[in-house]
Amino acid sequence: MPLQCLVFDCDGVILDSVPVKTRAFARLAEPFGPEARDRFVMYHTVHGGVSRYKKFEWFFREVLGREISQEESTQWGRRFAEYTLDEVRRCPLIPGVRDVLESWHGRLPLYVCSGAPEEELRLVLHERRLEGYFTGIHGSPPAKAQLLAEIVRSAGVEPENALMVGDAVTDRDAAEQVGTLFYGVGQELKGGPFPWGEDLTGLNDWIRARV
Repeated sequence: MPLQCLVFDCDGVILDSVPVKTRAFARLAEPFGPEARDRFVMYHTVHGGVSRYKKFEWFFREVLGREISQEESTQWGRRFAEYTLDEVRRCPLIPGVRDVLESWHGRLPLYVCSGAPEEELRLVLHERRLEGYFTGIHGSPPAKAQLLAEIVRSAGVEPENALMVGDAVTDRDAAEQVGTLFYGVGQELKGGPFPWGEDLTGLNDWIRARV
């Protein structure tokens, strides 16, 4: 069956913003020492696409040995945004993404499915003048698989006619859980049993063969 819907993660797929986020997690954990910082960065790296608030919960529980309070979670979320927003507004696009968006905007429904908070996601894509390409922009909460399932339902397509483009295991797992196709981006997903590219420069040809 032909492709009828394209869904994109944001960090690492649309924006080259993963290093910005990694530095922010390291900065948050720095006061607790280098070991705590390195554990947090490793956890963040392995769990790309997971809400930052879930990562904060993990750090407090597994590294600090207690549950995070609502006040602390809100404070860490505010500090994280302060550390990242200016850089994310200026960071490069992933190579090939603008060509993909311009090629398929108006021909297929395009969606964003991200672990970033939705309000922040919409703000950044608006300021980057990318908002208009998308039929829908969806961020956390909820988790990635639930978001993707909601997007597929709202698009009115069968899962096997939708493509999820992601750079993290969380994106791949969401696609498998929902039943969509998957296209991997970046080194973390290289060598998997799915189409893959270092960036998005090869994605247009892959899509054209399937619409």
